[in-house]
Order: sequence, then C-alpha cells, then structure tokens
Amino acid sequence: MQLQSHLGQMDNSGLLRAKQVLQDYVQLTKPRIILLLLITTAGGLWLAADGHPAPITVVITLLTGTLAAGAANTINCLYDQDIDRVMVRTQQRPIPAGRIQPRHAFAFALSLAVSALLLQGLWVNWLSAGLEWVGLGIYVGVYTFWLKRSSPQNIVIGGAAGAIPPLVGWAAITGDLGWPAWVLFALICIWTPPHFWALALLIREDYAQVGVPMLPVVEGETVTARQILIYTLILVPLSLVLVFPCQAAGLFYGMAALVLGSVFLARAWHLCQAPGDQQRARTVFKYSILYLMLLCAALAVDHAIPSPVFDPLFASLSAGRPLP
Repeated sequence: MQLQSHLGQMDNSGLLRAKQVLQDYVQLTKPRIILLLLITTAGGLWLAADGHPAPITVVITLLTGTLAAGAANTINCLYDQDIDRVMVRTQQRPIPAGRIQPRHAFAFALSLAVSALLLQGLWVNWLSAGLEWVGLGIYVGVYTFWLKRSSPQNIVIGGAAGAIPPLVGWAAITGDLGWPAWVLFALICIWTPPHFWALALLIREDYAQVGVPMLPVVEGETVTARQILIYTLILVPLSLVLVFPCQAAGLFYGMAALVLGSVFLARAWHLCQAPGDQQRARTVFKYSILYLMLLCAALAVDHAIPSPVFDPLFASLSAGRPLP
C-alpha cells in the first residue's frame, strides 16, 4: 500500500511538472497577442473569399499563423530576458524566472517557425507562407532587435509586423495581393500606435526603468495622448476605404465602421483632456481591442450575409444611378 501511494504521488508530481512546462511554453508565445492576429487573419480570409472561405484553408492558415506568431513572440521573450528580469510585471516570465533555458526557447521558436512555413506552403500556398515569415522577420529584426530600444517611433514602424496577417489571409485564398488586402494592412498599421501607446501610458514607469524609449517615456503623456487622437482621426476615414473606392465591403460594414470609429474618437478625445488619467488610458486600450475585433466581425458578417436592402442601395450609389 505504501509503495502504491508513493507511486501515485510520483505520478501526480510528474503530471503537475508536465502541466507547468506546457503552461510555460504557451506563455512564451503570448497567446493573447496571437488572438488579435488571428482575428485580422480571418478578416483577410473572409474578405478574399467573399464570406465563404474553404474550411480547410481557414483551419490551416489560422494554425500556421499561431505557430509563426508564437515563434516571433518567443524570440522576443528570449531577446528581452535582460529587461524582463528588471521589470516587476515580467520577472515571472519563464525565461527570466529560470523555468525555461534560453537554448530550449530558441529551439522551440525555430520548430514553430519551420512548421508554420512548411505546413502553410505545402497545404495552402507559398506566398501566404512567405508572408508569415515576413511578419516574423519584421517583428524580430525590425522591432525587437532594432527599434524597440532605440526609437520612440518603434511601434509605428515595427508595428507593420502586426499588419501582415490580413495579407496572409488574402493570399491564402487568392494566391496574390489585391488592393483590399493592402487597405487592411494600412488600417492595422494605423490602429497599432494608438492601441500600444495607450498601454504604454499605463506601464510608462516600467519602460523608463529599463531605458526603453516608448513615446510616453520620451515625449510625455500629453504628446502621447495627442498622437493617439491624430492616429485615430486617420483611422476612421481609412476604415471606410474598403466601402469606397475599393467597393470591397458594403453599407453594413460601413455603418459599423462609422459607429465604432466614432466611439474610438470620443475616447481618444476624452484621454486628451486628461493625459495623465490612468483610467482613461486603460479605457482607450481596452476599447482599441474591442474596436478591431468588432470591425473584423462586421466585415465577415457583411460578406457572409448579403443584404437585400443595403447591397442594391450601395450598387446604385457607386454607379451614380438614382436610388431604387
């Protein structure tokens, strides 16, 4: 009985260790960031397929997107382990806490990246596979290695990595890159700075502590809040380009974009009135996530469910004909 009890304890202990190791490797990939990337990938897929992408293409593209983004985020954790050891909020990440060795993290990232390339290339097409690696390269090479620690415009330029997923989604369906895909790319490039700067306002002291020149650290809260407003002012009309002149989305999406954008503008303006207010910055940050999710959802609904009211109306307006 004692032997059985001891073996049972050993089994439980092994399961707990295995669970902790699995959780640590998942944490390296930053799954919450990946979720947003997958949502924008899905936007590109649905837009290119007019609301009806092949299920196998969707599954494989989202899976390989997860793998490629996980590889990029793991390398980011690997490179930033020195500053992660200093910042209180990141000290318990797997690498600085010593739960995962750097060489194991690198091998994990490499396996994810290669798996993503081969799976996407062999099952879907090589253009979309190559674009996933382009996104990985921009995030790692341009943002993590170069700009993050050297320029307050790091997220403006390096943020292009986060705008690659809709290009991947479009290319997975069409095998090329059309104007609507580039509009989505530009949309996310413009969305990224206000989203990230709102977060940077919340953790400004952490970045200052380790010398990372995020905009709130270098230019202060007032300038950052003003920049958030400026980018949001650009974002709202840009989101409507898919309706006109691209004609890649209908009035349902257009109305949703207007409503969502108006709320975003109101919250950015509210932050400008009190740039140091943490609650206002948190509201902008949280809403920026909701905005992107709902905008992509509106795009999917707009294509998946043709409207007998909006579609003929939009066609008449685009053609310059009298309204029916």
